[in-house]
Amino acid sequence: MKTLITNIQELLQIRDASVRKVSGAEMALLPSIKNAYLLIEEDLIADFGTMENCPKINAAIIIDATNKVVLPTWCDSHTHIVYAGNRVQEFVDRINGLSYEAIANRGGGILNSAKKLNETSEDEIYNQSKHRLEEVMRQGTGAVEIKSGYGLTVDGELKMLRVIKKLSENYPLAIKATFLGAHAFPIEYKENHSGYIDIIINEMLPKIAQENLAHYIDAFCETGYFSVEETERIMVAGKKYGLVAKIHVNQFNAIDGIAACVKHKALSVDHLEVVTDEDIEALKNSETMPVALPSCSYFISIPYTPARKMLDAGLPLALASDFNPGTTPTGNMNFVVATACIKMKMTPEEAINAATINGAYAMGLSKTHGSITVGKKANIIISKEVTSFYQLPYAFGTNLIDTVILEGRIIK
Repeated sequence: MKTLITNIQELLQIRDASVRKVSGAEMALLPSIKNAYLLIEEDLIADFGTMENCPKINAAIIIDATNKVVLPTWCDSHTHIVYAGNRVQEFVDRINGLSYEAIANRGGGILNSAKKLNETSEDEIYNQSKHRLEEVMRQGTGAVEIKSGYGLTVDGELKMLRVIKKLSENYPLAIKATFLGAHAFPIEYKENHSGYIDIIINEMLPKIAQENLAHYIDAFCETGYFSVEETERIMVAGKKYGLVAKIHVNQFNAIDGIAACVKHKALSVDHLEVVTDEDIEALKNSETMPVALPSCSYFISIPYTPARKMLDAGLPLALASDFNPGTTPTGNMNFVVATACIKMKMTPEEAINAATINGAYAMGLSKTHGSITVGKKANIIISKEVTSFYQLPYAFGTNLIDTVILEGRIIK
């Protein structure tokens, strides 16, 4: 089937297939074509160019995009979409003055979600999670990474990863699964860290590998959670099963975790609300993608990733939602892009680059997602009528998406 989009006001993020990510000053450049067309054949981008060169095509679907912008769908490289229930009470607790750490210390936070998940059936978790996935698809997300980490038991972690696998089989978007058994220490292992890590390495990982349930491995490298040494042990164990690291780090404290992640060739380091000069030096000339999660900073009132400092140092940066029940109960990447512009002082060009091509890199999808490139997946956002693409982050509370196309199919 062929779909032809015509009279596009501006076609954004056109790239050669060789471009895997953009860094530093390059992030301020967003290649585009004005008065453009885009041709989709089956599930792939087949052609694009200016309207004056638009070929005469017998397309099954023709979409007139007059006064609209077209861009690749968002690539959300860090989410926890699969979970049970919610943590609404903790939202109120924070308003009343309790910190994230204080809530966690009294059995809330991750342990609260773990309790709910282990009490909920796999079918019910799937049913809850699919509605969240459908929502972010309608909001323009065309590739998503989903983590486990709310099981913290062998059965719980496997249950989460099986739900992620089932979602990937049933929905027309790329889903990458990350094993995050090292999200927190269960209460019974609070004083026996090594004992729980032994379970992760000797019981969870072999079963995950046997069922081919994960692409990546993660750990919450943070004071009060997993130390740098413990995180390194988990990264090394993951490598033995072909799982590349994507690590939570520097959310509240800088404890030299970034240097350790770079040493172990982590694909990404995520959060980075606290970044030191030493962290920036460790990231320079590495293949590790820094990932900022601004809607988490917004929701729990912690500092924002210092994007300007990092970009000025020549680093790349990706943006992701961190969709989870405790610190970011939304996967709306349009809000993420707007927040990056408003609070992190990223330009719209930088933010769109961070949420598309660099987001694709941060989950190993550079060859198929993240840009308007012939041969890549036909994952497309068509805006409503706008004056320019700057209006997307400017009108941060308005839904400016008219149509989402995923793998060549219009999402209703």
